[in-house]
Amino acid sequence: MNTGTLYGIGVGPGDPELITLKAVRALQSVDVVFTAASSKNRYSIAVEIVSPHLKEGIPIVRLDFPMTRERKSLNRAWHENAEIVRKALSQGQNAALITLGDPMTYSTFGYLMRTLKEESPEYPIRVIPGITSYQAAAAAAERVLAEGEESFTVVSGAMGPQKLREVVNHTDNVVMLKVYRNYREILEALSDLDLTRHSILVSRCGFDGEQVIASLADLPDEVPPYLSLLLIKKP
Repeated sequence: MNTGTLYGIGVGPGDPELITLKAVRALQSVDVVFTAASSKNRYSIAVEIVSPHLKEGIPIVRLDFPMTRERKSLNRAWHENAEIVRKALSQGQNAALITLGDPMTYSTFGYLMRTLKEESPEYPIRVIPGITSYQAAAAAAERVLAEGEESFTVVSGAMGPQKLREVVNHTDNVVMLKVYRNYREILEALSDLDLTRHSILVSRCGFDGEQVIASLADLPDEVPPYLSLLLIKKP
């Protein structure tokens, strides 16, 4: 059977120039581009980033996913979207699923890849890594993530500061993603851990309106934008 290949492509953190040459070559060779988005949002940041690199007229297909943690709804969405991708591949089309940052780091691509591998292992999948938001943020803030024998740990703040409290005594540096929703609770935890002065907030890295806040005392109560993260260094 002559099947297409699915490329999971990391498009970087926001700047269209922070995308690899390999990703650009793949994007210019595929027949269809898939983008994952919330079913409540018609806008795709990933599409905006890659638009300068796409062939003229290439179809862009949204894969809608509900913003829920309810397992049954999520499983149904993964299977329905996997079927959409599988249909294109079965017709011999090469396809790209684009994702912010890196496909293997807090990405919707991982779930879809596992679903396809379980249900249709005959379809080839290639993963093209991308620059992560925290790599770009560290560059923008001129903050070294780790050096010498240091370690650094990446955690999510989507559920609040619990993960930070769990790992902080077992690492030298922490990157905390998805901090906007629980920002005030995370600030309280940083204060309790005496880490406020050693934490940098980076928002909209690579986009218009990029902000690097070197002192969180300058922004104590204002909830940052959706695309925000913290670079935390233990003294």
